[in-house]
Amino acid sequence: MDIETNNTDWSVTELEAAVDAYLKMLELEKIGQKFNKAQENRTLRAGALAGRTESSIEFRMLNISTVLERMGKKRINGYKPAPHVGSNVENSIRDVLAGRGILAGDECIPTADDETLERRAIALQKQKIKEPPKGILKPKRAPSLGKVYVRDPEVRAWVRNEAEGQCEACDEPAPFQKLGLPYLEVHHVRPLAEKGSDRITNAIALCPNCHQRCHHSNDRHDYTESLYSKIGRLIRE
Repeated sequence: MDIETNNTDWSVTELEAAVDAYLKMLELEKIGQKFNKAQENRTLRAGALAGRTESSIEFRMLNISTVLERMGKKRINGYKPAPHVGSNVENSIRDVLAGRGILAGDECIPTADDETLERRAIALQKQKIKEPPKGILKPKRAPSLGKVYVRDPEVRAWVRNEAEGQCEACDEPAPFQKLGLPYLEVHHVRPLAEKGSDRITNAIALCPNCHQRCHHSNDRHDYTESLYSKIGRLIRE
């Protein structure tokens, strides 16, 4: 049996079922109460994971152990971490864990890596930050990544949540959802390359069309000017 093949293309619903079952067993272990892993596996295959094999589910549990260990969290002793977990699988598991309030503790740390920035921002979005973050007044460029700047995931998360699923430029709903959240792109009104800040006073949540308009349209300069009048928190820098 090709275990890896059986672990490809898991849906969010399937991952949530596996994580929920894992966390239930972990909680029982923490309080010293016995549980039956084989029975939990059968229950999953009789319900949310009816299309998965016993081995596939067991392997996914090992994946979850790996992710929890990397996050510095306690794992089930009986599920030894898998030595290799693909980045897409790990990010998806982290997203589900974040939705259950389990964060690595590094989600607030600024980063220049786009994938890490997005993962941390999504985790923070699901936590619904209440206080506006300070952000970064003068973002620094990461030498190893060319023209990419270090950015604050809290700023990205807060701006998206503030938009409440609607483009802040055209007021239309986000065109689709990503990992259960409305998909909006965060745009720096004054570009970071032009010494713009990575703060909520210089960042807005846009649909892909409006984002591209800000960068490439014939009226991009006038359109950008209109945003300062429309969105009260923006400050000219």
